[in-house]
Amino acid sequence: MHAKVIIIGSGPAGHTAALYLSRATLKPVLFEGFLANGFAPGGQLTTTTDVENYPGFPEGIMGPVMMEKFREQSSRFGTEIITETISKVDLSSKPFKLWRDGAEEQTFDTADSLIIATGAAAKRLHLPGEDIYWQKGISACAVCDGAVPIFRNKPLAVIGGGDSAAEEALFLTKYGSHVYVIVRRDKLRASKVMANRLLSNPKVTVIWNTIPIECKGDGKLLNLLITKDTKTGEEKELSINGLFYAIGHVPATELVKNQLELDTDGYIMTKPDTTYTSVEGVFAAGDVKDKKYRQAITSAGSGCMAALECERWLSEHFPE
Repeated sequence: MHAKVIIIGSGPAGHTAALYLSRATLKPVLFEGFLANGFAPGGQLTTTTDVENYPGFPEGIMGPVMMEKFREQSSRFGTEIITETISKVDLSSKPFKLWRDGAEEQTFDTADSLIIATGAAAKRLHLPGEDIYWQKGISACAVCDGAVPIFRNKPLAVIGGGDSAAEEALFLTKYGSHVYVIVRRDKLRASKVMANRLLSNPKVTVIWNTIPIECKGDGKLLNLLITKDTKTGEEKELSINGLFYAIGHVPATELVKNQLELDTDGYIMTKPDTTYTSVEGVFAAGDVKDKKYRQAITSAGSGCMAALECERWLSEHFPE
């Protein structure tokens, strides 16, 4: 198969790019993946319950339902959606070559241009009980989930000691009755300014030299965290109704490693204020390039940018 443009990824960035490109009659092909990066087609939002901060849904919408609507809209305008995972690409020459998972020794697909929208996954601790209470009291995004009713006026906890953890903890003070920050060392990695803000907030308590070891609840919602002192080994119970991981994300860039320029954290680097990557004709959109905002709305916005820039690039290099 050959296409003018192939999109790899099926989150808000990928489907927004597909929508714009299909309406521009470029007949995009979107590989949504089959459990790619550990997620069902639709990406991280398929693991989310209520989405209340995406414009257009005043009553909120379930993450999987929203992504199904994205998919339906892409398909309506002519995007060819393939439920297979791209496991290998060759960006060294044009047209670009792509191999599907399980068929790496067989024939390959080609494309004049590519949009990489493979996303990122929040790092998890895989504690006992974590799978039971994921999105039932445990989250990796305070900005996404902190305002939902189950967390309002309840004790909450954040795991992490960097700037992200400090920012999330301070954000949660707007909603929770109190916020505990669990730090495995005796100091914060956060910048001095963020650390001072955190430590001076009366609604925040930092618990030093501590790690979480188990999540417990009533079977429906989280209500208890078991912690362990890293120096004494003493175990304690912390009554909380929300646990937020702020220990980083892992971008899904293994596919393009050593072919596109990545930053020190593995995110695809793009030219300032664009989605252009280090390889001409390859564009990046969504969480695979964004470690700052990581929101559905910003991913969709960068998917739009990638589509418009890709369309312009194709018109310049492949005029009909």
